[in-house]
Amino acid sequence: MSDAGFARLPEPPYYAVVFSSLRNGEDPAGYAAAAERMMALAAVQPGFLGVESAREAGGFGITVSYWESEAAIRSWRLHAEHAEIRRHGRQPWYARYALRVARVERAADFDAG
Repeated sequence: MSDAGFARLPEPPYYAVVFSSLRNGEDPAGYAAAAERMMALAAVQPGFLGVESAREAGGFGITVSYWESEAAIRSWRLHAEHAEIRRHGRQPWYARYALRVARVERAADFDAG
């Protein structure tokens, strides 16, 4: 699914869900377990293409998940366990977050390796 953190993606078009967040530092073990579970669930959802994620030491992070269609994104959003984790996680894990959905029209890669 990824190569050194990069998602292996098809030729565009596809969709990107950009989740920017600032962790509050509370319950790191609970957060890590929930994040691992969400990645496992997303990976088997129809239309899931891949994910890229990074977090700095100060708690700011960005996770971009890639999807075949808006319908696939909507299905993931409505997934019962994903919805429950989102509801649960707002207070104990985040100081702030923002979600953005975009259609990827063009993409380019460079690999010096």
